[in-house]
Amino acid sequence: MDHDELGAWLRLTLTPGIGNGAARRLLARFGLPQSIFQQTEAALQLCVPAVQAKALCEIPQGWEALWQTTAQWLASAVPQGPARAIVSLGDLRYPQALLDTEDPPLLLYLMGPASLLEHQPFPSDRCLAVVGSRNPTAQGAENARLFARALHSAGLTIVSGLALGVDAAAHEGALDSATPPCARAATIAVVGTGLDRVYPRKNLDLAHRIAALGLIVSEYPLGTPPLPGNFPKRNRIISGLSQGTLVVEAALASGSLITARMAAEQGREVFAIPGSIHAPQSRGCHALIRQGAKLVESAQDVLEELKIPATTMSGLPHEGANAGGVAVSDGTEDPVLAALGYDPMGLDALVARTGMGASALQVALLELELDGSIARLPGGLFQRVGRG
Repeated sequence: MDHDELGAWLRLTLTPGIGNGAARRLLARFGLPQSIFQQTEAALQLCVPAVQAKALCEIPQGWEALWQTTAQWLASAVPQGPARAIVSLGDLRYPQALLDTEDPPLLLYLMGPASLLEHQPFPSDRCLAVVGSRNPTAQGAENARLFARALHSAGLTIVSGLALGVDAAAHEGALDSATPPCARAATIAVVGTGLDRVYPRKNLDLAHRIAALGLIVSEYPLGTPPLPGNFPKRNRIISGLSQGTLVVEAALASGSLITARMAAEQGREVFAIPGSIHAPQSRGCHALIRQGAKLVESAQDVLEELKIPATTMSGLPHEGANAGGVAVSDGTEDPVLAALGYDPMGLDALVARTGMGASALQVALLELELDGSIARLPGGLFQRVGRG
């Protein structure tokens, strides 16, 4: 869009009291935003209430500064870095999947490879959201990474929210199997801030990797801080871009359940990985399964439900594999691992199962922890970590 069109879109998004619904009614009646702001207050009242019509006739506070900042942000992208773009509802690059939802954003701010942004950055029918706890178990984070890697290898773009925990692991799994040049986005991160900042800061390096091989997307203007209300709202974009949503681990109060609910309301598939009945991070997944979410144990389960052609499933785990494609024991594994199983367990219970002394068992557990075979959890618990 040109400079004046950009200014008009920004003015529309900043006008107090004008939400996405009112803005779409105005656009349907008057056309592009420039035309809306050429109307009289009386003409605008034919489409929106008087208070909104009055607001549209006034210049929003901070509009001109944001206009100049945004134009400079677009122009200052460097050739060796990610490209930048803003797409509106009327742009051919706007994702059709999101247009089909109840509340599509007026604008999407994008960062990613120029080869994607110049054409169609969003895959038309091959996106899957992978979400879950910000504080997953070691096995949960590994499952997120392994599922994302396998599903991306099968042709899906992985969508998540750049949060700590499962989100970050899902992005990393997709990136693990991606190589430039980018014919399609490996992963899409939908964030709750302006694209001139990264939140959480710990994921800065991951954000750079995503911008090189995928997309970072926001509906929020530049300068928007990580306000708490932004993150539940952006979840509708995560689910709306995707054919389905896979919840890896989630407590009952997890924001991931909001994403799953929105996916169901949008008519999309909902998948959940079951976990230990003793783990709080599994209770949200179990609740979703009771409500009708599809229980999945491998990437193949997701692909079959989405009817991904069998030719794209080569190299994925089939029988003899558990969640994420981790090999099932053949009976020759370490005796401490065999006693531990896949549920979190305390030292006293392991002593009873193995018959080992506490000191010897602690040495064995330390060796397994250093080897990456188990993880130490809060509360003195241990859990084995599936390794792909």
